[in-house]
This record gives sequence, structure tokens and C-alpha cells, in this order.
Amino acid sequence: MRVKSNDSIVLLVLILVGAIFGSLIGAALGDVLPILNFGKSIGVDPFVVDLNVVIITFGFKLSLNLAGIIGIVTAFIIYKKL
Repeated sequence: MRVKSNDSIVLLVLILVGAIFGSLIGAALGDVLPILNFGKSIGVDPFVVDLNVVIITFGFKLSLNLAGIIGIVTAFIIYKKL
């Protein structure tokens, strides 16, 4: 079965699931293989916009470790095989 070109939602979900499972595996095996827990965090610290009627909080942080990156690559390979 071939995935249609407009199925970018499937790719996004697979990449997200791959990153989550990879990070979980990295955290679980971090004591045995410490390199799997090596990673960096990037993003913007949360900041608040107070408009007296509405208070909006913005922020974004992405934390990836090596196992998460391996999970993303695996998810992308699975997507290409579909």
C-alpha cells in the first residue's frame, strides 16, 4: 500500500510517536547506555501577554535525546515503507 502525498498528517503522527517512544526508551536504558540520554533542549521560555480581558501565555520547548532522534528516523523509514 502506498501512502498518498497529501497524508502529511500520517507522517507527523508517526514522527511524533517515534520521538516519544525513542525518548522513553532512552530514559529507560539511560543507565545501561548513557549515550542514549545525550541531548539538548531548544525553545522559547514561556511569556505572558496580559490584555486585561484575556491573558495569553506563549512558549515552546523541544527536548530531544539521541534515542528520540533514532525513533524519528525509524518512524520516517516506516512512513516510506507504507
